[in-house]
Amino acid sequence: MLAYQPWRPALEAIVLRLGALLIAFLIFGLFCALAGANPVQVYGSIFKAAFGSWSAWQNTLIRASPLMLTALCTALPARLGLVIIGNEGALVVGALAATLAGLSLGPALPGGLLLVTMALASLVAGGLWIMVAGALRHYRGVNETISSLLMNYIAIALMNHLVQGPLRDPSFVTKPSSAEIARAAWLGNLPNTRIHYGLLYGVIACFLAYFLIQRTTFGFAARTAGGNVRAARIAGLPVGKLTLAVCFLGGSCAGLAGMVEIAAVQRRLNESIVANYGYSGILVSFVARHNPLAMLLVSVLLGGILASGGILQRSHGLPDATVMVFQGIVFLCVLFSDSLYGRFPIFQERVRPPAKTPVSV
Repeated sequence: MLAYQPWRPALEAIVLRLGALLIAFLIFGLFCALAGANPVQVYGSIFKAAFGSWSAWQNTLIRASPLMLTALCTALPARLGLVIIGNEGALVVGALAATLAGLSLGPALPGGLLLVTMALASLVAGGLWIMVAGALRHYRGVNETISSLLMNYIAIALMNHLVQGPLRDPSFVTKPSSAEIARAAWLGNLPNTRIHYGLLYGVIACFLAYFLIQRTTFGFAARTAGGNVRAARIAGLPVGKLTLAVCFLGGSCAGLAGMVEIAAVQRRLNESIVANYGYSGILVSFVARHNPLAMLLVSVLLGGILASGGILQRSHGLPDATVMVFQGIVFLCVLFSDSLYGRFPIFQERVRPPAKTPVSV
């Protein structure tokens, strides 16, 4: 007879994830060696660029803030058993909605209220965008992974059409872009740092998501529906409404990431908003096993890797896309590690069945 103690599954998850990351590091080191670079020096450069100084830490945390938000776009629907990878599309749509709100309401609203309006617009736009994928899955049986992936390209195409046409600022000749949002809508930085307040948005969103999923009846219902849809329906749970609500919440987080990038980094909408933070957020969610609190740490680690792309190109002659190759290797190793859960007896405990009490006649 097998009995599971609460700490054993957690230990198994940690060991398998660490093992997957170790294998990914070894494979990436082999890739660097084949490219003519010293793997040890490459890893040293990555650490230096990511965590070697306070300036490096700031670069890492700037990149970590959108990763926290976009990762929730995959993590929350995963509680329902859905694999949503439309994070990039939700981010772009959220950035588009925030830009439209900032440009149209900028002259009429004060700075604080304008930022709130832009945030609300991005939340609604991103939420509705991912909710479409959830609705197609629940009501029409359309695979949510494929539909949400294809919606990424629709969102990017829509954004490119608008910035090259109706929203284009003719005075900005570097690349097709919208007009700059009002200075009152710029998101400021934390005191004495280059880290914008978007980092706080990401941290707060992860804590709220954890509380919602683990400490509320709504979260319990979502986890129940994700574990067994038929049992959830028999229990009277509104699976359809749960699907739409969770997908909306996940998409809202990615949409908010788009607003943060516009208000804190880009200041105007153009193709630079497509920085692959949405796709990287998928990796963050899977490495963290869709745990919002674990995603805080994973986002910082992956943000550091993203911050090292330039130094790998300058110091080792590696392509700038090397960090994307690294992410792909990590993702494949993590997916493979998921197939190993429950296969190691060391994470299980054998107990003796209770002794039978003799029955006296």
